[in-house]
Amino acid sequence: MTSVVRFPIGPFRKYEHNPIMTPQGETWEAKDLFNPTAVVRDEKVYMLYRAEDNTGAGTWNGTSRIGLAVSEDGIHFERYPEPVLVPTEPYELPGGCEDPRITQVGDTYYLTYTAFDGDGAYLCLATSNDLFHWTKHGILFSTWTGGMNKVWSKSGAILPQPLDGRYVMYFGDTNIWVAYSEDLIHWTPDPQPVITPSDHPDDFDSALVEPGPQPMLTDEGILLIYNAARMVTEADDPAQGKMRYSAGQVLFDKDRPSQVLRRTKLPFFVPGTTDEIVGQVDNVVFVEGLVSYRDSYYLYYGMADSKIGVAIYEP
Repeated sequence: MTSVVRFPIGPFRKYEHNPIMTPQGETWEAKDLFNPTAVVRDEKVYMLYRAEDNTGAGTWNGTSRIGLAVSEDGIHFERYPEPVLVPTEPYELPGGCEDPRITQVGDTYYLTYTAFDGDGAYLCLATSNDLFHWTKHGILFSTWTGGMNKVWSKSGAILPQPLDGRYVMYFGDTNIWVAYSEDLIHWTPDPQPVITPSDHPDDFDSALVEPGPQPMLTDEGILLIYNAARMVTEADDPAQGKMRYSAGQVLFDKDRPSQVLRRTKLPFFVPGTTDEIVGQVDNVVFVEGLVSYRDSYYLYYGMADSKIGVAIYEP
């Protein structure tokens, strides 16, 4: 089933009372809360989010776990007290389980996340039928370097509909690549990137590009919201050498998922509020969750790697 939205989707209006969730307590979600994904189940919005504790200061900067929260209006969330995905494997420690992205296919939820062992990043997959109990399927690409000098893979966004008998996943955090699967568990990546950073240093996506929420199949093609960054210049801010994260959109050919049809020239979503400009990592809006809920689209995002916000598009 294709979506009725057109490319680019939006405009999205930031909720005036953001952030909608912040760190709490003294344990697994005490330090920072960010980079959420979301899905609709039983007419409620369920959010899975990354939470960091206070361990590892100056080294891995907090072990990450994945928490779960539920909302009946898409804005106000009630958290479950314990994380639903925790680091248990050697490749997940000490950094933890980071940056979830969820896709539902049938009665199964497929969750990609990044495992961080303090040195390498590994794109991993877990599945569930209830959002609470997850089965880990390990590292998806055990030898993928993504242009680094070590094994490194992140940020998998899976299209829920198969195309010609294969499922499609966009992944990567420097360039964006595409991978294919017949069973949603075993994936084969294409070695050629489908999107690379812009060649113009002033463009919003000149430093890196990275998939956002799950792609959407539309009448026009496959719509992917992506995160992007560029280097901050002295004209922007005296603190040179830092990144500014915003978000763009790209449309792929549904008959050739590696073929770009159109790509936004300007970001549709940028840092603006104090909570988006000042935090664990300054100047960041990072989108990972998008749901259609009660005739609107809710976009969930991390605010300066510290808090969680939402923006709404009402067609």
